[in-house]
Amino acid sequence: MNIDFSKFEEKSGLKFRDKTLLKQAFVHRSYINENKDSGLEHNERLEFLGDAVLELVITDYLYKEYPGSNEGQMTSFRSALVNATTCARVATSLFVNDFLLLSRGEMKDTGRARQYILANTLEAIIGAIYVDQGYEVVKEFIYKNISPLIGDIISKGTWIDSKSLFQEKAQEMESTTPAYKTTKETGPDHDKRFTVGVYLGKNLVASGEGESKQDAEQEAARKGLEKKGW
Repeated sequence: MNIDFSKFEEKSGLKFRDKTLLKQAFVHRSYINENKDSGLEHNERLEFLGDAVLELVITDYLYKEYPGSNEGQMTSFRSALVNATTCARVATSLFVNDFLLLSRGEMKDTGRARQYILANTLEAIIGAIYVDQGYEVVKEFIYKNISPLIGDIISKGTWIDSKSLFQEKAQEMESTTPAYKTTKETGPDHDKRFTVGVYLGKNLVASGEGESKQDAEQEAARKGLEKKGW
């Protein structure tokens, strides 16, 4: 597949020294499975690195910019800035979707699964920038594309931990502690998807999906809050 990654550099304002590294950031494991002779590596190692770099940069940013916030608030702000929804939103704004190297099957899926792929690819890009150009350049990229979203997140209250809030409301309104139960697991070990239900007593209130049980629980709690009008 011939993709001109220089177009991504133009759109993002980046200039990679190692173009192979840039390309690797866009290679999903499914593409390698279908193109075993491509000579490419998938992006999961870069994603692993980028995840840690993103968390460090955002933590440093919040520590400096929000001196009046306590540890709990900053943790919630950070979670809202580095979660899959926010990362996918940023990836979409950078037209990451136009450059993905995916299997034919993955290319057809444009739903929630694609959101996770976009989010993971953004982390891989961050990892690639860090390897290629170091901390200051990747910090500038994150400050330009991700940090500014904090104002919107705070004003809309999307930084609030849905699971904690749902538990607080359930105990206050119904004198019940919610329970979470995994109802479905799909996909191979490297690409699992979980469906989790949140229950009040024996009653299922809502279900959520995610790449981890924790993400699925948060999604279930968020939907539960909406359903209950809390």
